[in-house]
Amino acid sequence: MKNMQMTSTDAAGGVMVGGAMMTPDKDIVDNAVGSSEHTTLVAAVKAGGLVETLKGAGPFTVFAPTNAAFEKLPAGTVNTLVMPENKQKLTTILTYHVVPGRLMAADLKDGQTLTTVEGETLTVMAKGGKVMLHDSKGGTANVTIPNVVSSNGVTHVIDAVLMPSK
Repeated sequence: MKNMQMTSTDAAGGVMVGGAMMTPDKDIVDNAVGSSEHTTLVAAVKAGGLVETLKGAGPFTVFAPTNAAFEKLPAGTVNTLVMPENKQKLTTILTYHVVPGRLMAADLKDGQTLTTVEGETLTVMAKGGKVMLHDSKGGTANVTIPNVVSSNGVTHVIDAVLMPSK
């Protein structure tokens, strides 16, 4: 244990999310599947046909809404979105939460514009060590757990579902 530096992660290099240890040796999907706070997101990613994409080489930066974030949506929204006939709309919303590249919290600067995989932009608001994202419809999400590193990118847990304009 020589030269071991402690960071915001534990000694194994992981981050606890939803009762599970997220580790850099697993991909984004395999880490998310372990989180009890991301069961809705995982089900949506499966329904949207994005599992293989998010298991790909990347790197990706994923802003991952919690189950509580999905519960803030109007009643019935999630059940409607995961229906096969709404797959395109679901995919549009999910890919709006993904940015190409590996962006750690320290890389996110106040006023920065991020172009998502979906094609629209998110605006970063960073103040006092807190990071928020502003979406195309005027909504905001707070990053509650930053820098969850995976083998093919990084995930930042957020407390709201971001919505693209389309």
